Amino acid sequence: MQNSTPPDDASLTTQGYSEQGRSGSILLLACGALAREILDLKKRNGWDHMALTCLPAILHIHPEKITQAVEEAVAKHREHYDQIFVVYADCGTGGLLQKACDRLGIEMVKGPHCYSFFEGNDVFADHQEDETTAFYLTDFLARQFDAFVWKPLGLDRHPELRDMYFGNYTKLVYQAQTDDPNLTERAKECAERMGLTFERRLTGYGDLASTLSEWATRTAPN
Repeated sequence: MQNSTPPDDASLTTQGYSEQGRSGSILLLACGALAREILDLKKRNGWDHMALTCLPAILHIHPEKITQAVEEAVAKHREHYDQIFVVYADCGTGGLLQKACDRLGIEMVKGPHCYSFFEGNDVFADHQEDETTAFYLTDFLARQFDAFVWKPLGLDRHPELRDMYFGNYTKLVYQAQTDDPNLTERAKECAERMGLTFERRLTGYGDLASTLSEWATRTAPN
């Protein structure tokens, strides 16, 4: 039986996540920041033929390391699965991840980053020029704001640097994957700490859901 218990977000910053036990012929190789969402979609839709392995979400602080980490994970897992899908967008790799996936014959999620595919790539692109001063949060980042934003920028030690980092932003946009009042409050607190106005958008899973659905349908056993 697969382990479908939602992972602890704190552990994903360094440890990643991997389902154990019975594995399907399809592997989703994903960013750890997407583990909760992917597990929820798998459970809702009964995608038992798709296993999930996540790389540590902390890689997003070092996007230059993502492509190599994905290539190494593909090499590690490829002989055990008929097909692998990469559940990353470009994520700051400057097109290098797409080139690697093309070379390896593997599909990945379309879009520049998760903020785009959660909102829907077409929708996000339509208003991107009007939101050059927006700072985006997802559910994961609302939970892990200190670990992924505040501490890496040194603001826990030097709060006086806040305006230097965020002075060109005007608002924080919380893209809510779930309708969770507690997460909304946490996102509001993040906006206050950054000195930004707050906006909440209930995006759901956006293009992540439709992409995984297409892959699951295509690879479902007969």
